[in-house]
Amino acid sequence: MLRYVLSRLLSAIPTLFLIITISFFLMRVAPGGPFDLERPLEAKVMENLNKIYNLDKSLWEQYLIYLKSVMSGDFGPSFFFRDFSINELFAQSLPISMQLGLSALALALAVGGFLGVVAALRQNKSVDYSVMAAATLGVTIPNFVVAPILTLIMGVHFGWLPVGGWNGGAFVNMVLPVVTLALPQIAVVARLTRGSMIEALRSNHVRTARAYGLSGYTVVVVHALRGAILPVVSYLGPAAAALLTGSVVIETIFGIPGIGRYFVQGALNRDYTLVMGTVVVVACFVIIFNLIVDLLYAMLDPRVRFD
Repeated sequence: MLRYVLSRLLSAIPTLFLIITISFFLMRVAPGGPFDLERPLEAKVMENLNKIYNLDKSLWEQYLIYLKSVMSGDFGPSFFFRDFSINELFAQSLPISMQLGLSALALALAVGGFLGVVAALRQNKSVDYSVMAAATLGVTIPNFVVAPILTLIMGVHFGWLPVGGWNGGAFVNMVLPVVTLALPQIAVVARLTRGSMIEALRSNHVRTARAYGLSGYTVVVVHALRGAILPVVSYLGPAAAALLTGSVVIETIFGIPGIGRYFVQGALNRDYTLVMGTVVVVACFVIIFNLIVDLLYAMLDPRVRFD
């Protein structure tokens, strides 16, 4: 197991190298620059800025400088937020996005998994149809539609919850963004759980467990659910990475200072280092969570072994 983990981590190095290289040159190929304004800066000011941020060097020199900086754990200074480095921005925003994403992920797993199991146990009945209809609705309606609706109803009309702000992660401030972020994931988890649960309930080992006279709870939770959860675990790899690194729409609508909002601002303002840093962080999360998913597979499915 340890050898497998180490080999996966080592194989991630060339993957990250390719991601950094491709992202770096794509950012530079696009027209415009971080200091292109409607009212151009004076030539001397522009020259000094280019010198400070190494933009006066050739593209390959800039790439090598950035690569060396990233390898040492330094994402460089921000071109737009000039009083902060990218590391400082991430130190402030990443914990917020992770708290928001973890809460949404936990809610999606709990609610979506429960609804999927209930729908599978009541297949082709009114409960099943209702859950699947709600899940289809949750998948098709985007966050930027759900968020304003919840804000108008729960915040403006009834005044039960604040419509924006983080307030140090207070519970009342987290309710609306977490629910909005979790709703599509609840729908997907419910659909995946239902489909795999129906298949698991018809498997031979579950029939054998029933034949031995085991209780319904033991059959469903211990035997059927363990196999049915595997497709959900596969989906949670990229989903967890996306949730934990922040949602652009949710953080923008609710005014949450997470990494997603910085990514938008960096892209709009051509903040090369901010966009590049976000890409690297997201890539690391994807690699890590995919590794965790593979390890969970081995724990849940005895047929899976890593040599």
